[in-house]
Amino acid sequence: MHWYEKLNQYFPVEEMKSKEHMETLLKEHSEIYHKDEGTNYVLMYAELDNFVFIDYLFVSNKARGEGLGHSLLEKMKEKEKPIILEVEPINYQDSDTEKRLRFYKREGFQHAKSIGYERRSIATREVTPMEILFWAPHNESEQMIFKAMQKTYEMIHTFKDKQFYGESYQHVDEVLSFEENKNNKNMLRNV
Repeated sequence: MHWYEKLNQYFPVEEMKSKEHMETLLKEHSEIYHKDEGTNYVLMYAELDNFVFIDYLFVSNKARGEGLGHSLLEKMKEKEKPIILEVEPINYQDSDTEKRLRFYKREGFQHAKSIGYERRSIATREVTPMEILFWAPHNESEQMIFKAMQKTYEMIHTFKDKQFYGESYQHVDEVLSFEENKNNKNMLRNV
C-alpha cells in the first residue's frame, strides 16, 4: 500500500493534507520536509535549525507493541532538538486517542498547556481543537514551542494552500494562541 494511503486510512480527514500538498513539500522543501517509510510505518516530519515537527507518525496495527514507535522517536531525539507534534484531545469513544497519549507520555513528551490551537478544516468546514505535545531536551520553554508551531503552521500547513485546496487556511494568529497562565488541564496527567 502507498504511504499516503496508509496515512489517509489512519488519520481523520480534517487532519490530512492532500497527497499533492505532501508530495510538493517533499520535492520543493526537501531540505526540511522528510519521509521515513518502512513496511509497517510512515513518519513525516520537518526538521528546522532549532526543532523537529512530527507531521504524521503511523505504525500499523500488526507492528504495535513491538517498540517500533519508540525506535522512530529515539532517532528523532538523537537530533537533540525539541520535538513538537499535534494530537487530538482525548475522545473516550475512540480508545486510540488515549493509547496515543499514554505512548507519548511514556516517551517523555509534555503537554503545552499555554498553547491554544483551533483550525478550521477546509475539507469538513469544522473547527478542530488540537493539543500540542513536545519533548524538550534542554528544558525549552512553551514560548519557544509556540514560536516553532507558528513557523510550522506558516511553512508546512499553509504551504501553497490556495493552489492545493482552492482557498487559504486561516491566518496563524486566528489558529494559534499563547496564554502563559491559562488554566488548561494537563491532558497527560491522568493517562
